[in-house]
Amino acid sequence: MTTTMAPPGLHKQAVPGGTAECRCCGEPASIVGQKPGEYAKRLLTVARCASCGFAFVMDYLENLSEVYNDDHYRGRGADPMVDYVGELEHPESIVRCHDWRGITRIVQTLRPRIDGLRWLDYGGGNGGLVRYVRDNSQADIIGFEEGWIADRSREAGIPIVGASRLPELRGTCDIVSAIEVIEHVVDPHAFFRTVRSLLKPGGLFFCTTGNAAPVRDLLNWSYVIPEIHVSFFEPRTLSRVLQQHGFRSENRGFLAGYDDVIRFKVLKNLGFRRVSLYERMIPWHFLARLVDRRFQVSALPIGVALQGV
Repeated sequence: MTTTMAPPGLHKQAVPGGTAECRCCGEPASIVGQKPGEYAKRLLTVARCASCGFAFVMDYLENLSEVYNDDHYRGRGADPMVDYVGELEHPESIVRCHDWRGITRIVQTLRPRIDGLRWLDYGGGNGGLVRYVRDNSQADIIGFEEGWIADRSREAGIPIVGASRLPELRGTCDIVSAIEVIEHVVDPHAFFRTVRSLLKPGGLFFCTTGNAAPVRDLLNWSYVIPEIHVSFFEPRTLSRVLQQHGFRSENRGFLAGYDDVIRFKVLKNLGFRRVSLYERMIPWHFLARLVDRRFQVSALPIGVALQGV
């Protein structure tokens, strides 16, 4: 498991006592400690709410343009395990192709007939999922992204829209996906209000993110990269916020496609970037279920947009 090294002189440390208002439910959340941000070069404080399970970075960085720059998208920023530029240029040979395939299979299980459906991939990064779905189905999928990589994706012919286009998409989407997005969101309520406004009644919301429920020590969880990952959800947390914003929350379990999603996550965290003969020989269908039992990837609920919201 790859972890972020601390800058010189910075070390994880507990912060005795203290509370902060939970950004999800408003109840007091306990401060659990501080974790160093390699990019920020300072300690950032993490809190966790016992009432709803939400965990969050309190003193998050506000000038995100300094974090989400070209170095970040090339894997030279706060998260060294991402390489959006490499994935954009070599989509068939990188391990993220397993993730795209798995997500497509999951959505096709939840919506067996996706041909012609309007699908928005929210926070879609380099548009890799958009390109994969367009190449492998007849879904009408576009991406939403405002980061540095968006212009590069458009140059590659991938349909990516910015914030100015979101108002015209309100109430038109059959599917909204958010793949490793909600951990970046400071205000979960604002995010889910926006997502619900985009969906038709009966529309599907599907996301992936790290499941904080099995994690007891947040400061040693490699998923907590405090400059960019600032919100951490348990299934009960996600279910609660979905219901607050006009969704029916459903737990659908280990659907077809989760084996590929977990395959990607395992390979990424082990430092693999390209597909290989060796990883193809691994019985991922069985291994993925063992990993899922430990990390509960498939336990996060989906959202179905309700009528009259």
